[in-house]
Amino acid sequence: MCGNNMSAPLPAIVPAARKATAAVIFLHGLGDTGHSWAEMFAGIRTSHVKYICPHAPIMPVTLNMNMAMPSWFDIIGLSPDAEEDDSGIKQAAENIKALIDQEVKNGIPSHRIVLGGFSQGGALSLYTALTSQQRLAGVVALSCWLPLRSSFPQAAANSVNKEISILQCHGEADPLVPLVFGCLTVEKLKSIVSPANINFKTYPRMPHSSCPQEIMDIKQFIEKQLPPIS
Repeated sequence: MCGNNMSAPLPAIVPAARKATAAVIFLHGLGDTGHSWAEMFAGIRTSHVKYICPHAPIMPVTLNMNMAMPSWFDIIGLSPDAEEDDSGIKQAAENIKALIDQEVKNGIPSHRIVLGGFSQGGALSLYTALTSQQRLAGVVALSCWLPLRSSFPQAAANSVNKEISILQCHGEADPLVPLVFGCLTVEKLKSIVSPANINFKTYPRMPHSSCPQEIMDIKQFIEKQLPPIS
């Protein structure tokens, strides 16, 4: 169960209402599944976009006294200088790149795919996009951080996503992943990708969750990055 996607069930999918010409791959947070986010996307869907919400494999999480739960990689601590699961993060990113490759085989080019996630899933989406050879349409990074940040910008040296558009959102009242994580992340991202393409939005009183305004911002970002093909 060491980060291998074979141990997780098939993703929750919101199919396109007509022929899918674009896709969103969205990664849930620690201890969650893809179902709740699939429900959210079903409420803001765009007819030509397919929404794929994979489920993380079950693994023991050091932060939670080694309890087994859905997790993309191990989390050892939540402070900015905490030790990180280097190999687990890299393996998880490879699994997500394989999922993107699968969609490309299904006929959706990578530049028509937005990758995103919440909390641990958002962290993984940022790391994956910044180390990928697949040109993506954008990243939606919610209430999260950039993993293995000291490995950047070198880790992104060969990335094709240096001009990628990033929507980064954070609650100003987040007690789990404090706003300062979001602020540090956006500053680091500006050294890796074109700063003009990073949109950092914060939401007053929003804890470690989502809110209607954020959901509308996500909808608008997806519609802008994945317009219909006539």
